[in-house]
Amino acid sequence: MEKKFKRTTVTSALPYANGPVHIGHLAGVYVPADIYVRYLRLKKEDVLFIGGSDEHGVPITIRAKKEGITPQDVVDRYHTLIKDSFKEFGISFDVYSRTSSKTHHELASEFFKTLYDKGEFIEKTSEQYYDEEAHQFLADRYITGECPHCHAEGAYGDQCEKCGTSLSPTDLINPKSAISGSKPVMRETKHWYLPLDKHEGWLRKWILEDHKEWRPNVYGQCKSWLDMGLQPRAVSRDLDWGIPVPVEGAEGKVLYVWFDAPIGYISNTKELLPDSWETWWKDPETRLIHFIGKDNIVFHCIVFPAMLKAEGSYILPDNVPSNEFLNLEGDKISTSRNWAVWLHEYLQDFPGKQDVLRYVLTANAPETKDNDFTWKDFQARNNNELVAVYGNFVNRALVLTQKYFNGCVPACGELTEYDKDTLKEFADVKAEVEKLLNVFKFRDAQKEAMNLARIGNKYLADTEPWKLAKTDMPRVATILNIALQLVANLAIAFEPFLPFSSEKLRKMLNMDTFEWEQLGRTDLLAEGHQLNKAELLFEKIEDETIQAQVDKLLATKKENEAASYKANPIKPTISFEEFEKLDIRVGTVLECETVPKMKKLLKFKIADGLENRTIVSGIAQHYAPEELVGKQVLFIANLAPRQFKNGLVSEGMILSAENFDGSLAVTSLLKEVKPGSEVK
Repeated sequence: MEKKFKRTTVTSALPYANGPVHIGHLAGVYVPADIYVRYLRLKKEDVLFIGGSDEHGVPITIRAKKEGITPQDVVDRYHTLIKDSFKEFGISFDVYSRTSSKTHHELASEFFKTLYDKGEFIEKTSEQYYDEEAHQFLADRYITGECPHCHAEGAYGDQCEKCGTSLSPTDLINPKSAISGSKPVMRETKHWYLPLDKHEGWLRKWILEDHKEWRPNVYGQCKSWLDMGLQPRAVSRDLDWGIPVPVEGAEGKVLYVWFDAPIGYISNTKELLPDSWETWWKDPETRLIHFIGKDNIVFHCIVFPAMLKAEGSYILPDNVPSNEFLNLEGDKISTSRNWAVWLHEYLQDFPGKQDVLRYVLTANAPETKDNDFTWKDFQARNNNELVAVYGNFVNRALVLTQKYFNGCVPACGELTEYDKDTLKEFADVKAEVEKLLNVFKFRDAQKEAMNLARIGNKYLADTEPWKLAKTDMPRVATILNIALQLVANLAIAFEPFLPFSSEKLRKMLNMDTFEWEQLGRTDLLAEGHQLNKAELLFEKIEDETIQAQVDKLLATKKENEAASYKANPIKPTISFEEFEKLDIRVGTVLECETVPKMKKLLKFKIADGLENRTIVSGIAQHYAPEELVGKQVLFIANLAPRQFKNGLVSEGMILSAENFDGSLAVTSLLKEVKPGSEVK
């Protein structure tokens, strides 16, 4: 039998304060968490939504070093940006704090000390890379080298960003320190470990037997880890940025970020509710739900529960709805490559369109497998669904009511069979949406809400009240009453998904609030109730707006290609005598023209110091003919003539350099020389 809880604590993965939030984070964690919390609040349930920034760890120190600022400067900047972006986007946290707060430092230290005093850790000495020039141990991210799998340069000690493989620093070929560039050496260091193997028995039962209802991706990943056998995991790190390990002999060591970050959920709750926070974390009648991305499954389902169990007084999570990854235009979202749609930039580029992005990310949510965000799909869903279905139905119902009844809700007369069938169709919507939201199927739940608008559109199209207005106004009144009740239901059904649009719609309906309990009712708007002026709920997004976003991404792709450019290997060595056989000369371009039916070719007339010669070159896509007339170029003068299908003969080859992006640049001289001059 399903357990009934008195309250629900909802956490969403703490975003890393090393950069802004992007659509992958939103689709994976924050939009589904917000939908769920808004739904519980609408049902008048007791719920707390906890968020905050994760502000410790190596990537922050790397960015600080790179920019010549302190780690605190970095986290202050991004914590503020992330917090403000979430607020503007409508992610409705009850608290959004940070792991650099005093409350968090105290609670995390206390948590460690409790486990330490209970003998829950083991101490181990191991060998780790050490930078002799910088005089410090190197965290995994401070070690770079060649990936042993794809052989890309610049792979990190914990992961290769090129092929995505998880690594250990010792896997890298030719490792070097990211701090000094020197080759690191192995040195002994002591750390504290949480012996996960000791917890394997109860974890196996708790997950594999007691929580078979968890999403397949979560259950499967946990089973895989458990089947491989759990290993002790370090909870401390040699670093100077973070929470100092609060025991003697731990100078220069901090709590490992994976250990301190999830405690942030608890410390943020304590910051919000200093007197009652324990109720939300220790009372068995509290349900704990973690919303996370798939890269955090193991931490939230195995590691954090082991920490909580070892401490002894905390509840364990009841569910961990984790999404897969969202890709962008067919490529993996990457912060380091700037391949992302950043939330703060979206809010600037699309003011007032928070709900459009919320809708698209939910409709395309990677709930069971990785999914892809494209700007064309974003535009299509806005124009063909939000505008053409939802917005269109609302607008027609309100505008027709304004036209025929001065914006007053008309009386509902006798119902036809078709009216009854229509009302029956949406009577079950509440139960259907609830059933889906209760099992975290947000994509299907939103689709169910949109079906209400489809029913409404079909109803108006089939009954055609604008035609009946000439002969049967009582019938028009009934049709519009039913249509308006449907509109009011839409305002409730979409409240968790599209809060800004629901608020706008309630204002148009002249209704302050609706209760979730009212969803499915047909008497939400009383006869004679005065509506406000109709406005467009959504607006069409034009091609040029979308093209601007596509162009922004294409520019990023070019920048990335330029940044990662590596010259091709040098060809096999040749003798000087072989090189001397090539006669490379300078020629002046006298004429240049395109070749009919040969779009890649340009025909040159070149002065070579002896006579004029014709050279045909495949550079038409890179230069306009007039750009090259009068220019001096290098060409190979002693190549055998080459005949083309159209009868053209080329008497040489113009030398060009191929750039990383495939573009060609004709070689030229720094100062002018006589045509026919030889290249030595």
